[in-house]
Amino acid sequence: MSIATSVAPPSLSYELYPPASRDASESVFSTIAALESTDPDYVSVTYSGSPTRRAASLELIDHLIRDTRLRPLAHLTCVGESRESLQNLVRHFISLGVRGVLALRGDLPTKTDEWRGEFPFARYLIELIREVEAEHSAALAGGRLGVGVAAYPIRHPESPSFDHDIEVLLAKERSGANYAITQVYFQAIEYTNLVESAQRAGVTIPIIPGVIPLNSLKRLNRLASMTGVCPDPELAHALETADSEAERHRIGVAAAVNLARRAFDDGAPGVHLYTFNDHRGSLDVVEQLELPRTRAKVTRTWATRAVA
Repeated sequence: MSIATSVAPPSLSYELYPPASRDASESVFSTIAALESTDPDYVSVTYSGSPTRRAASLELIDHLIRDTRLRPLAHLTCVGESRESLQNLVRHFISLGVRGVLALRGDLPTKTDEWRGEFPFARYLIELIREVEAEHSAALAGGRLGVGVAAYPIRHPESPSFDHDIEVLLAKERSGANYAITQVYFQAIEYTNLVESAQRAGVTIPIIPGVIPLNSLKRLNRLASMTGVCPDPELAHALETADSEAERHRIGVAAAVNLARRAFDDGAPGVHLYTFNDHRGSLDVVEQLELPRTRAKVTRTWATRAVA
């Protein structure tokens, strides 16, 4: 399948998370080098957890800016943060050269007495980002930070309804969001329903489908536990009964490609690939989608390594 380029080529982006150890760092750097060959529009870097993990996020962002051609999209969560700490983080992002932020509420603490943040919802974080942005218009050459937000094809576990999620997305757009990236989903119709419902409610920002090539049942179940999204039973069965790593790799890539293609049929402006810091499946997805990248150089080499 070739994607038409009559308007604008679809965007391509990936998600990385900071390494937790020296061995993990080597894996991340290998993944970064591989992803760079596809000339993505940006690479998002997660930001959460302990102060050590957060410091690792900032180090990874700095590495992307200084040592690669990749443009980082910095995650920023407001759970447990003060206004001052968030302002300082946005200022730090700008000083590093970051020009895109993914504004998220973040996971709530397991104990209610651990909540000490000033911003209970992402829309307030977006407004704060815009306030700091206005203070740095000279450094930004009169431009703006690109602010992304999360969208949920399936009802958020804490939400009273799917319709409420749509209203929240509309509120985030009105607060200054430029685009949305979806949480993972497993049925193509779920993206279709999200986009149609959002448009009916008045949402106009682009909604980018977030997909992941899953190559193991364990990872699928872990993802379901983390997100509250029930795993696709057909995908789970296929992964469980596959007789080799190569077959599980093929199954995961095929499922992700199908979701992306169906989303493009629905007018998706691009695709965001959750990599789990493993480039092999994501590169195979990009290759099969035949994305019209300006400098795309995805070769069979990576596909061969993926199943070696």
